[in-house]
Amino acid sequence: MTSSSTRLINATAVAGLSLWVGVMVFISHWMGEQAHRWLPVQASTAAPLVDDLFSFETAIGTFVFLGVVSVMVWVMLFNRAEKYDDTDAFPIEGNTRLEVIWTAIPFVLVMGIAFWTIRASEQLGTLGPMEHIHLRNSVEEVGGYPGDRLPAEQVEVIARQWSWEFRYPGSNVSSTELHLAVNEPVTFRLVSEDVLHGFYIPAFRVKQDVIPGRAIDFNVTPTREGVYRLRDSQFSGTWFAANQSDVVVESAEEHQAWLEQAARSPLQPGLSLAISEYATRQARSNPGWATVPPAPPPQVNVPGSPSQPHQA
Repeated sequence: MTSSSTRLINATAVAGLSLWVGVMVFISHWMGEQAHRWLPVQASTAAPLVDDLFSFETAIGTFVFLGVVSVMVWVMLFNRAEKYDDTDAFPIEGNTRLEVIWTAIPFVLVMGIAFWTIRASEQLGTLGPMEHIHLRNSVEEVGGYPGDRLPAEQVEVIARQWSWEFRYPGSNVSSTELHLAVNEPVTFRLVSEDVLHGFYIPAFRVKQDVIPGRAIDFNVTPTREGVYRLRDSQFSGTWFAANQSDVVVESAEEHQAWLEQAARSPLQPGLSLAISEYATRQARSNPGWATVPPAPPPQVNVPGSPSQPHQA
């Protein structure tokens, strides 16, 4: 084979490889854009940052997947051994250029993801200070931080097995569904009465562990009116999947009206699906395995409705 033929073959191979890399980049970018559709609606200032990071990671993952599969397919189609050939392959003992390439590319990808993640975390700034608390003593109230020591714009979130309770110190209101004003920053004071829980609102793209013995400040700004869902993201016992609550995001006027109406309502048992499920189970002749009895439902001004439609 002449040198000109060799150069032509090499040029054709390079052109074909470049074309395929371009196709992989296009597909990866398209998959990254599609990733935005896989997530719930964006309902907080944190959501676009998290979604963009997820989209970026999806695009990179798609590119790496296509690259690995392409090499596998190319090897199987064009570098297969002859039928009944059971001899060993030709030994290759090192290729500096190849080793540099397969080291540099993952390094660049990982550094790109790390840079984007750090930038998103700095812009989010959702996590505030964490303080040690001592529950059930002569100073602190049951449930963590006394409401009269919290600023008016803060909401105390109390997690327990298995219900959520929300206290609004500025209005002397408590509820088992969370009400927030749209486009107004809010700081949550997260406390747990028993075990580790997870404060997770998918539409907000925020999740924070609630650690027993600590009070954690957590900041977020809702940006879309609607009814969303708060879930317990940590396995906190038998009925942790039922440890959910509505998150109602409304206008500032509606939120203020709700607080005023709630303040006039008497205390009553809050919603606790775990209580009803536990009672149903105990009524059976064979209640099954032993489990921790759910904590009594909290006494609140507004229990909320278990039958509201949920967006996310």
